[in-house]
Amino acid sequence: MNQFPYPFTISRDMMDAPPNAYALVNGGLTYPDISGIVRFYDTPYKGIILIAEFFRLPLYTPSNIPSFYGFHIHELGDCSHNFDNTGGHYNPNNQPHPYHAGDLPPITSCNGYSWMCVYIQQLHLKDVIGRTVILHAMADDFTTQPSGNSGQKIACGIVQ
Repeated sequence: MNQFPYPFTISRDMMDAPPNAYALVNGGLTYPDISGIVRFYDTPYKGIILIAEFFRLPLYTPSNIPSFYGFHIHELGDCSHNFDNTGGHYNPNNQPHPYHAGDLPPITSCNGYSWMCVYIQQLHLKDVIGRTVILHAMADDFTTQPSGNSGQKIACGIVQ
């Protein structure tokens, strides 16, 4: 049985350290003002820590009510043509959605800003470098095949 060794904390030193990999995220034609950065950190355990921060996300709901966006790692490292060349969700084990290795927790935005930190046991740096991180216009429903019905790709960044 895989057990996460407790206690585990994200120290301030880790948060200030340069990431082992990152993706600078930019909006597409529909939402060109979106920007963000996704940082990837090695851990002393199996897996990585992902820290994502986004700015100027679309405001779909009244003020102070969070908006949700699908967030995934896609197969290909190409953000051209308004993100048409990113491929599907990264899914090396051919699992159904939402069990793709590239399926990430949704991004929650309040007034256009979002910050998230998550530990992902099934990913390693070698798995993500050269791929894309994609932000979708709608929340992932975690049911619809093959990709959760999360709508248009609104922002993209290549992991380097």
